[in-house]
Amino acid sequence: MTSAATLGTAAPRERRVSGIQKRQRVGWLFITPFLIIFAAFLVFPLAYAFGMSLFSSTLATGTKFVGVDNYVKAFTDPLFLGGMGRVALYGIVMIPAQLLVALVAALVLDTLATRLAKVSRLLIFAPYAIPVVIGALMWSFLYSPRFGPAGTIFGIFGMDAPNFLSSDSIFYSLVNIVTWQWAGYYMIVIYAALRAIDPALYEAARIDGATGWQIATRIKIPMISSSMTMVITFALIGTLQFFTEPTVLRSIASGALPPDYTPNMYAYALAFSYSQFNYASTIAFSLGILVFIGSFGFLFLTRKQNGLK
Repeated sequence: MTSAATLGTAAPRERRVSGIQKRQRVGWLFITPFLIIFAAFLVFPLAYAFGMSLFSSTLATGTKFVGVDNYVKAFTDPLFLGGMGRVALYGIVMIPAQLLVALVAALVLDTLATRLAKVSRLLIFAPYAIPVVIGALMWSFLYSPRFGPAGTIFGIFGMDAPNFLSSDSIFYSLVNIVTWQWAGYYMIVIYAALRAIDPALYEAARIDGATGWQIATRIKIPMISSSMTMVITFALIGTLQFFTEPTVLRSIASGALPPDYTPNMYAYALAFSYSQFNYASTIAFSLGILVFIGSFGFLFLTRKQNGLK
């Protein structure tokens, strides 16, 4: 009797295990195309580029394995370090500017309950929908002292238009372009977090006599701190990878943007202007290391400040 009962319960258990294994096989079958594409277009190219970064190729010595010597050279390269210093300066200015514009716009839109709010959200988000290259080309026309509207406007008053593409002004011109391009996207992220807050909290605060400013600073902003952290992380990563906007403006900025202006531009110039593909790969991976350290360090500090482990 015991043996028969044991066999009777073992059979359904085996069928359940078999069913689970079958579903797992079907699941792997569905994700296999993605894994193949992911490996072919991301994993293998990264592995190949990393392998290239461990070699050095010259006409005199040919190709030889140098290990981490290229990375030691990269982190002592004044051109690479100078580019990192410039993107760090951009981060100090651009990230707070983007965050402030996005936060203020989201808070204002969160208080509106008319059709104007929908139109305003669309208008603020619209620059993000424009390709970065197209946006940079558009601003290069607006900045142009000869073809842009600034020359016409200043000419009405008998004044010369300022050169927004000079060495003294290019920094702020790029800050303006990037803030215009990305603030709308960050605004949508913050706005979505604001809409998830229970409106009953606002009603309770108003009953207690809280003003709109107090509700915004003491309820709304603290409750969307996680979304703000995500926005800052995205902005930090994007700033360290600064490339498209200065590259587009470089051809018309009359020497204000050298080819090593940012680390990405430096790697691009090494690869496609000087054919130093090995060292260009090293610069790219060195930048990736710094991006990882910067973003991970920021997330670690914010989690520690919030009491999370």
